[in-house]
Amino acid sequence: MRVVSLVPSLTEAVAVSAPGLPVGVTDWCTHPAGLAATRIGGTKNPDVAAIAALAPDLVIANEEENRAPDLDALRAAGLDVLVTAIRTLDQAFTELHRVLVDGCGLARPRWLDEAEAAWAALPAPSGPPRPAVVPIWRRPWTVLGRDTFAGDLLARLGVRNVYAGHPERYPRVGVEELNASGAELVVLPDEPYRFTADDGPEAFPGLPAALVDGRLLTWYGPSLAEAARVLPSALR
Repeated sequence: MRVVSLVPSLTEAVAVSAPGLPVGVTDWCTHPAGLAATRIGGTKNPDVAAIAALAPDLVIANEEENRAPDLDALRAAGLDVLVTAIRTLDQAFTELHRVLVDGCGLARPRWLDEAEAAWAALPAPSGPPRPAVVPIWRRPWTVLGRDTFAGDLLARLGVRNVYAGHPERYPRVGVEELNASGAELVVLPDEPYRFTADDGPEAFPGLPAALVDGRLLTWYGPSLAEAARVLPSALR
């Protein structure tokens, strides 16, 4: 089978489960290391003609990461496009099974069972959830809002996203408002914006900062088991 993946997380999930299956991936697909596949552009600007030329049996996409006009163009080119919707951890597990087993015809991978087990084994958070702001960009400041996969992971770990009720999924909020939001923690991932100890915490002088691996917070795939092990201590 020949697969083109337009989603870095799903690229890793497929390639780890069946090396060699992906024949086309985006420029942002960085895992697993040494991925040998044709680069077909970005998640927001894939080269439809190049993808069609690869003659894939399946194109894997995501309703958030990929644009509807590009997916429509791929379908118009006669390609089978599987579009995932992942906004919670439970959805991630369901959609990963659908992609790998139903879409790619693979046996359910062991890593997927291990990831589910790792999250199921985590104890329920004790005490009230800790309110936090979760910037994903600066210049302008942009934070996690409603209905996000990362927000669901944080909630399971006892961290409440202050902007989880915002009408936008990724609202732009001034840093003054963020500091006055009532948050008791700022969570700073290293992607899509690369927050570091020297770039980010200084904007929140009254808050403790948790610098976290963005892949563990936002990717759904083989990294999920590691996320269950690492994120709880990173957020303390």
